[in-house]
Amino acid sequence: MTTRQAGRDLDTSKAHSARMYDYFLGGKDHFEIDKDAALVAAQAHPGIYVTARENRAFMHRATRALAQEHGIRQWLDIGTGIPTEPNLHQVAQSVANDARVVYADNDPLVLKYAERLMRSTTQGRTAYVEADITDPEALMRSVEDAGVLDFTQPVALSLNALMHFITDPHDPYAIVHRLLDPLPAGSALAMNHCTPDFDPVTWNKVAEVYTKSGSPVQFRSHTDVRRFFDGLDLIDPGLCCCHRWRAPGTGPEGEEITDAQISLLAGVGIKR
Repeated sequence: MTTRQAGRDLDTSKAHSARMYDYFLGGKDHFEIDKDAALVAAQAHPGIYVTARENRAFMHRATRALAQEHGIRQWLDIGTGIPTEPNLHQVAQSVANDARVVYADNDPLVLKYAERLMRSTTQGRTAYVEADITDPEALMRSVEDAGVLDFTQPVALSLNALMHFITDPHDPYAIVHRLLDPLPAGSALAMNHCTPDFDPVTWNKVAEVYTKSGSPVQFRSHTDVRRFFDGLDLIDPGLCCCHRWRAPGTGPEGEEITDAQISLLAGVGIKR
């Protein structure tokens, strides 16, 4: 199932963060303007390719942990981006084949490839809605209309590499609160967020690249990212760089990865 906002067309006049991310992951679903912006960002921070990879790996680990250790069977993944296998529902359904997932994004290119997000197990369900996180009321109405999630049962809200694109004028903390508010006790927030704490000079340059390309960002400190989890119980190991969240802190070939290189804080909190 997909739903679409009327009059939404693919905008190729400026780079888009989701398509830049696709480039960093080695995908093919981006345009030259996205590649050009991504290369400028990589000049500011050559390790951004590793950051993108570790962001994806955190999503896999957090999803498995919630399914295996906390019995979560439902996910709302916002800021889905262009599908890259394994997608969240494939990870969740590898643990629990009856898992249900609703994906949401505001990029029409994601809608174009949304059929990749519909390949559910027969026991589970998936859906995609086109919605904007800066209008959480409309987003939640679209999710409810999809009829996939049961809001009387725990739901994991997945916000990976998204909230740093929501600047303070949009009141990001109020948005996350609104998204969590209808979810019952036992639900979860799994998110990661870029931080300038470890290398402010480099990440300020990265921020400038994204902002000039048409995707304003606001990287936040550990203290500010921790605020998103207010009222939730952070599970071990708390809020830390995503490559250390239940991982050895090294790359797939055993290479050392530093906090400054990744600069992406990650955590999972459970709603009381």
